[in-house]
Amino acid sequence: MSHDSAAAPETATRKLSGRRRKEIVAVLLFSGGPIFESSIPLSVFGIDRQDAGVPRYRLLVCAGEDGPLRTTGGLELTAPQGLEAIARAGTVVVPAWRSITSPPPEEALDALRRAHEEGARIVGLCTGAFVLAAAGLLDGRPATTHWMYAPTLAKRYPSVHVDPRELFVDDGDVLTSAGTAAGIDLCLHIVRTDHGNEAAGALARRLVVPPRRSGGQERYLDRSLPEEIGADPLAEVVAWALEHLHEQFDVETLAARAYMSRRTFDRRFRSLTGSAPLQWLITQRVLQAQRLLETSDYSVDEVAGRCGFRSPVALRGHFRRQLGSSPAAYRAAYRAAYRARRPQGDRAVDPEPSGGPRAGAPQEPAPLSPENGVPFQTRRTASPMPATAGSLPGQRSAP
Repeated sequence: MSHDSAAAPETATRKLSGRRRKEIVAVLLFSGGPIFESSIPLSVFGIDRQDAGVPRYRLLVCAGEDGPLRTTGGLELTAPQGLEAIARAGTVVVPAWRSITSPPPEEALDALRRAHEEGARIVGLCTGAFVLAAAGLLDGRPATTHWMYAPTLAKRYPSVHVDPRELFVDDGDVLTSAGTAAGIDLCLHIVRTDHGNEAAGALARRLVVPPRRSGGQERYLDRSLPEEIGADPLAEVVAWALEHLHEQFDVETLAARAYMSRRTFDRRFRSLTGSAPLQWLITQRVLQAQRLLETSDYSVDEVAGRCGFRSPVALRGHFRRQLGSSPAAYRAAYRAAYRARRPQGDRAVDPEPSGGPRAGAPQEPAPLSPENGVPFQTRRTASPMPATAGSLPGQRSAP
């Protein structure tokens, strides 16, 4: 899934400064960055493929800090440009950042802020979203990153509307993508936005990748937690909880499995995840219910039992509080939105021949905030249905 050009957000983008050029793309590199992610924008925007019908960009490779820049495998890079070159770019790309726990250089953040103020399009690939967030460019905006780091991004920058289901998010003048391959998706999307489907398709053929990918990161969402928890003793308890959501247990059970008092467990859990354990557990159960409503024909009563709720009434109450809709209304709206968003050529095959989704049919879940599971409305053009309580947020396509 992605926010694609067909559903581009209505964002009050700034006029590009006279000293900047739309066709100039600056790629900002740092020491410690992974070489694969760094190479994606270099390959997409830095190679002349006009013979294949791909309009040419002018690439500026810029060092975000003093070099030489060391990357994967101990390789050393010397960028031909510095931060001053960003002043000429209409698009600035930040590939994956070296560490989500370390702050980016302030000089680089200042350069990104100036570029944005002067109308440049700012792009963060994978954990490059952390650099954009540190610069304040994601405040109040929808964004994504690799599913494994999405909860950490949401915890560290609570004003960012993190959607870990998406392959990429286009919010007009600020764009972000998920993991490695999604960086290619986003770069193709930029070419498609600038020059149309034919140019993007020609580039995809040269790269031997699909011009549009279906699906997203949603299958990982209900297991994603801040990566710091991986080395913590609570990781085993969290893993057990996720494996046993269909059973009825409470936070006292989790605290006992961690050999902690309830108060200590609450404090440790909140410090690691940014969420109270009870709220986290309820959210995981609601997320599981949401997925079953999207992908199965189970009745609401059956869904409640399979998600560990003590009764259908409990499921309906928590579901409505978190998603603003009843389970039945959510399922109906989800299916209606899916039918409305399907490509015209696919509509001859109904994915719901018996009132439920066809096994194996591609699904497009509603976007969620990982902290509370609540769908959020992002800025984009007219959607096929109003984003009201009980309906899914705006239009999206499955590239």
